[in-house]
Formats: sequence, C-alpha cells, structure tokens
Amino acid sequence: MNPSYKKLLNEYEKKRKQKVLEMEDRKNRIYSEIPELACIDSEINKLAISSAKSLLEKNDSNILNNLNEKISKLKKDKTNVLLKNNYPETYLNIKYDCDKCNDTGYIEINNSCCLCNCFKQKLFNIEYNKSNISNLQNQRFEDFISTYYSESVDNSKYNSDISPRKNIEFIKKICIEFIENFNILESKNLLFTGNTGLGKTFLSSCIANELIKNGKTVLYQTAPVMLDTIIDYRFGKCKDPTIYNSLLDVDLLIIDDLGTECINNMKFTELFNILNTRLLNQNNKITKTIISTNLSLQNLFNTYDERIVSRLVGNYNICRFFGDDIRFKKK
Repeated sequence: MNPSYKKLLNEYEKKRKQKVLEMEDRKNRIYSEIPELACIDSEINKLAISSAKSLLEKNDSNILNNLNEKISKLKKDKTNVLLKNNYPETYLNIKYDCDKCNDTGYIEINNSCCLCNCFKQKLFNIEYNKSNISNLQNQRFEDFISTYYSESVDNSKYNSDISPRKNIEFIKKICIEFIENFNILESKNLLFTGNTGLGKTFLSSCIANELIKNGKTVLYQTAPVMLDTIIDYRFGKCKDPTIYNSLLDVDLLIIDDLGTECINNMKFTELFNILNTRLLNQNNKITKTIISTNLSLQNLFNTYDERIVSRLVGNYNICRFFGDDIRFKKK
C-alpha cells in the first residue's frame, strides 16, 4: 500500500474517533444540564431494542411503522428541548469535517466504494501539490491587489490599448466566472500567457483554493514533471497508474510552465492525449484545465503542432498578462 495512502487512512480513523469523543463530551455535559434530553434518548434506545426483538419474533411491517412514528415524535421533542435551551438542533450530531464521507475517506457511488474527493485532494497535496503550491489556503482573490499594476496605457510597450491594471481586473473577472461556471460542460478552460511575476501562478492558486472549498479535486503539475512522469509510466519505470489516471480525471488540472519541457514527438503526443481526453470528458465527468506559460501566443504556435494549438485556440479562454514584474513592487 502507498505509504501516503496508509498514513492518510490512519489520520482519518483518528479524526473520526476524535469527533465521536467530542460528541460524547457534549452529550455528557448537556445531559447533566438538561436531564430531560437524557430521558428522551434513553426512551429512543429502549424503543429500538424492544421493536427489534418484536421483529425477530414476528415479521410485521406495522411494528416498524409504529416504531418510526414514535421515534419521529421523540426526535421532535428532543429538537424542541434543544432549541428552547438555546442550543442548535444539530448540537448532539457528530460534526465531521466532510459531510459526504463522514471522515471515512470513502463514499458509495452506484453500489461501488470509491475514494471521497476530500481524501483524493489530501493525497494529491501530499504527493504532488505540496512542492508546487505552497500555503494554498492563503492564495485568495481578496488578497489580489490590482494597484500593483500600472494604470498607464502604453501600446508600444505592452501592445495593448488598455492599461495593465484594467487588463488584470478583466482577467480576475474571467477567473471568477470560470469557478462559477465550472460545472457547465460548454464553459472554456483557461490559458494564462505572459512574463514571470505578473500573477499567473497566484490566480491559478486562487482558483484552486476556491474549487477545493467547493469539493472539487485539484492537481498541480509543471509541464516538465508531468510529461517526464507520463513517459516513465509508458516505459514501465513507474508501475503505479495513479498519477496518470489522475491527470485524466481530476476535476481541475493545472499545468504550469508549459514550454519549459524538453521537446520531442512523444511528449507532443502525450500532451495532446491529456488535453484531448479532458476536453472530451472521456471519464464521464466534467474536467477543466488551466495552462500557464511564459511563452507568447506566437511562440506557442511556433513550438507545438497544429493539433495542440487548435485545442488551445478553440477550447481555452486566452488571458494575456502584461505589465511590470509586480514582485519588485511588493518588496
């Protein structure tokens, strides 16, 4: 078993036990404060036990219906008592971090047991994302400051009739719409092009952060590492298909530094396969991709073959970043 996978399973088991202990602690404290609640819960348990015995002796649906009616009434009484004493009705529920898998790491889909997205994302973060996206939870749109970008229009310098600030604000709007429309099949992917230090990686991370909050899975890979990993898998140097399969079916794949990889025909083919498979939703789910590159559009067209370029032009919102390196302005 993958060591990271095993470690995460242990963490999830410990977390579940801790959540149960926390609930028991709340229950003990509120029982001492409001004994009526303890009586209601005791009555619910007695009803369940007695009805189970009756069902074993006589298989009668009326017994079950009667039980459900009585328990439903007792639960309503319990809710009323909690609310009357200024406690939320969910106060005695176990408060899991993930409501989908109840912190087991697994969910059931079509009678099959599958990894929950929360577990997948943690695994991605440990094995693939950690070295690439640092401190992701602090990459937020509200921390993006457009005033670092110049308000001046300089067509000769930037080859644009709008200022760098107006441009970046427009790109930020596109990013937010990308998140809002993520589940729409026809909505486009994103291609970020421009020099270093203009916010491409930061905005990619902002998108990733928001989508993870929405329960989506995000995998971040630099183009050189991604393509080398695929080639290793193809030649049997890596027996584990996890990373290759994840590149195809992760909700959001972020490919950074496209154009810095060593170019050959095999890598062209693999890059096309990844992009095309994700565009065609061949894994029966909506998958989106963000590509970031320092290459200009013209250099992209000169570097990659027509199949790849046609996918980028036809299926990606192309966002050109321009201006002065904002990293120097932040110091």
